[in-house]
Amino acid sequence: MSEYRLLNILCDGHYHSGGELGEALGVSRTAVWKQIKKLESLGLNLESIKGRGYRIPGGLDLLSKECILGLLVPSVSEALGNFDVLATVDSTNRQAMSCAQGGAQTYLCVAEQQTAGRGRRGRIWQSPYGRNLYFSLAWSFQGGASVLEGLSLAVGVAVVKALRIAGVEGLALKWPNDILYDNKKLAGILLEMTGDAEGPCKLVVGIGLNVSMPCSEAEKIDQAWINLKDISPALPRRNKVLALIINELVPLLSSYEEKGFSAYHKDFLGLDAYKGMPVYIKQGSKVVIGLGAGVDSTGALLMDTDQGREVFNGGEISLRRLDDS
Repeated sequence: MSEYRLLNILCDGHYHSGGELGEALGVSRTAVWKQIKKLESLGLNLESIKGRGYRIPGGLDLLSKECILGLLVPSVSEALGNFDVLATVDSTNRQAMSCAQGGAQTYLCVAEQQTAGRGRRGRIWQSPYGRNLYFSLAWSFQGGASVLEGLSLAVGVAVVKALRIAGVEGLALKWPNDILYDNKKLAGILLEMTGDAEGPCKLVVGIGLNVSMPCSEAEKIDQAWINLKDISPALPRRNKVLALIINELVPLLSSYEEKGFSAYHKDFLGLDAYKGMPVYIKQGSKVVIGLGAGVDSTGALLMDTDQGREVFNGGEISLRRLDDS
């Protein structure tokens, strides 16, 4: 659409006059103004100064399918097949699941913006346009849900490995699906499955990663959070960061039925944010207090309490540090 051609011009952060933009797009100044209004409806901060024109302060690092494809390892791009980079979608998980249910064996959905992004336990995932990474990877498995034990933890390990390659250090993992820095949430992982619990099934791995979340979004987020650019100002561009993560995720998913969580157990324990720390668990009306004791070989959460070591599996469980309460 023409407004996205306009966005590709304005993403450099420089001023462009209405006349310049109209000439580049082959439209009138009035048409340029209408397209500017459409871009503003995406939540983008556009600045206008008479005599200078329009700009996006600080510019915008847009995603490019061609660029991402060029950064993928050949074996990964071959296994992945086709994928989409969308401007706006309700939910990348929903889009990926729809394609998986339609017969796709693998499918990657990447979006600049989600209008109905979701986190774990039905939470809203704030997804402003062009600022972070929102993507979902659908994959087919033959062995049912039992072979997928601990997968969200293994995905966390893979994402941390990719971010280390990008130059980001000091990350930790919070069971079962958060990536933290300094006890602040950097990324979340959401797994959804459809199909036979004992046989062929489709799984969608959704990831939301804060790259440069605007401070204006802070009041909408109900927990401490942080951006990649707060941690590493010299961070590679979003296309590179995304490609690094996909280069780790595809081999993981390709071999997970064979390797299982045991191949990632040790790495997770080394990244466990709460191991040895005073924590509490809320499971419905039940509250359990103890010391984090890592996870077992299946990815179940372990906690040392006054009653001894207790084991907690997935479900509606909320884990927090005791000093966060």
